[in-house]
Amino acid sequence: MTTREEHLVELVDDTGRPQGETTVSVAHQPPGQLHRAFSVLLVDPDGRVLLQRRAPVKTRFPLRWANSCCGHPAPGESLVEAANRRLREELGADPVELTEVGVYVYYAEDPATGRVEFEYDHVLRGEFRPDSPLLPDPDEVAELRWVDPVALVADLDADPRAYAPWLGGVVNRLLAPSGPTASPPDPAVTPPGPQANDASERSGGR
Repeated sequence: MTTREEHLVELVDDTGRPQGETTVSVAHQPPGQLHRAFSVLLVDPDGRVLLQRRAPVKTRFPLRWANSCCGHPAPGESLVEAANRRLREELGADPVELTEVGVYVYYAEDPATGRVEFEYDHVLRGEFRPDSPLLPDPDEVAELRWVDPVALVADLDADPRAYAPWLGGVVNRLLAPSGPTASPPDPAVTPPGPQANDASERSGGR
């Protein structure tokens, strides 16, 4: 059994076209390689979104609050299949219907671990019934909480370092969906290189 760091991810160009593959570990070593990812936001009937606090053993942004589930499709794997697989592995959730609401290209450096995120991130919305069971894996998830997304946007501005740096852009796609088409990188997305600075810690370029 290989660890998740040894799993393959799909490298892409800035339009999302496949450019090869590498391992999770290599893709996240500085200066990072742009690769396909997904971010799921589970939404309940009242419009609240489920956040998870990433487990302390995570190699990137541990103990930060993030969206419901994140991951990388294997080369050739569909987004829906990969996302439902990770929902099951991270949260113990049953399969949900998923809709792509936008694409978010971002770069962020983790000052705690030295790893980087450089991702072509497909943002997926999942409708979630309140009575559906959840059994989070403690190696993946430290805590869960439901929040109003508009209130979350305000808190991201007030306390950005409590959150994973991609969360702001993910929530923005949920609140203003654009469909499965890449939008230009947010203005504060910092490209790899020596000029990378604290701007990469601002959630979603907010």
